Amino acid sequence: MERKQYNGEFKARVAIEAIKGEKTANELAGQYGVHPTQIAQWKKQVIEEIPRIFSLKKVQDARKEDELRASLYQQIGQLKVELDWLKKKLGSTVEERKRLIEPENEEISVSRQCELLGISRSVFYYKAIGESAYNLQLMNLIDEYYTGYPFYGVRRLTAWLRKEGHEVNPKRVKRLMRKMGLYAIYPKPWLSKGGEGHKKYPYLLRGLSIEYPDHVWCADITYIRLNQGYVYLMAIMDWYSRYVLSWETSITLDVGFCLEALDRAIRKGCPEIFNTDQGSQFTSNAFTGKLEGAGVKISMDGRGRVFDNIFIERLWRSIKYEEVYLKDYKTVREAVDGLRRYFDFYNNERLHQSLEYRAPATLYCSNKKARKGEMVNTLELTG
Repeated sequence: MERKQYNGEFKARVAIEAIKGEKTANELAGQYGVHPTQIAQWKKQVIEEIPRIFSLKKVQDARKEDELRASLYQQIGQLKVELDWLKKKLGSTVEERKRLIEPENEEISVSRQCELLGISRSVFYYKAIGESAYNLQLMNLIDEYYTGYPFYGVRRLTAWLRKEGHEVNPKRVKRLMRKMGLYAIYPKPWLSKGGEGHKKYPYLLRGLSIEYPDHVWCADITYIRLNQGYVYLMAIMDWYSRYVLSWETSITLDVGFCLEALDRAIRKGCPEIFNTDQGSQFTSNAFTGKLEGAGVKISMDGRGRVFDNIFIERLWRSIKYEEVYLKDYKTVREAVDGLRRYFDFYNNERLHQSLEYRAPATLYCSNKKARKGEMVNTLELTG
């Protein structure tokens, strides 16, 4: 078999990707069609033997050759600086990575920092116009009342706020509820608004008996209040065990933080069915494409259905009554730390009456292990 040849430009691109360390050798091998051992060799050449790498063109003028070599060494030196900087920043959420940008860094430009951290410059420079202090107060009141009475819509919430002494109109309440991602839970034509032109997916849970972990996952987004603002919380939960597989926060209601949570959940396995509402984050091509690429069937709540995602609605109620309303978070960091502690408690210690007073992790892990054993036994019998 003829040995495959690679040009210098291709080698350089693969080697630099390997030096960055953002992907494993196996991932790079799959992406570029090169054996991991070969990638390791190219990486070593780039770091240790720059002058002889990738068949540099001969230069007759010795001075030009020295200048070229010096330039290459300078590029590698810059790359090392960038890599040292990047290693300290990896493993963060989108919002955390934004806060890691160092505008005063003279060695790495803001543009390059954004590139290394995987965020666009527009995301970094964007400064959202915040709500007024009074609107934040109204949003917190709406959140508390909605958590207790999720069937209350704009008109009833407007009436309740007026009864409490707040001169608000339905238009204002509707805008704030939309900003918080809240919709009353009762039959109506437009329960949640999807992205324009998104593909329609059927509701697959009608009459379905969910009897084991990873049969059905569900996801939703809620509003978490802070002392001087708010964040959005997205969670993915196993329907059978109520186990929270992953979660993520964001100060903007976009698809990015939903994708990060989905990536982390899928690393633990994949469900047969993934159920959500028809919100724009979940109907986006990026989100549905990732699920379809993993071979997951997508189910979406039908418009006007009342309790399609009832279990995750109960999760939001537990989080807010048992954690958020008791803590009065001041910053995003406090909220993230508090939520991390609560989810650890919720998964591993909180006993659920509906689960015969077992914790979600106990039911999820034990039943998943048992199911895996059953599958192995079946293979042995049929093999």
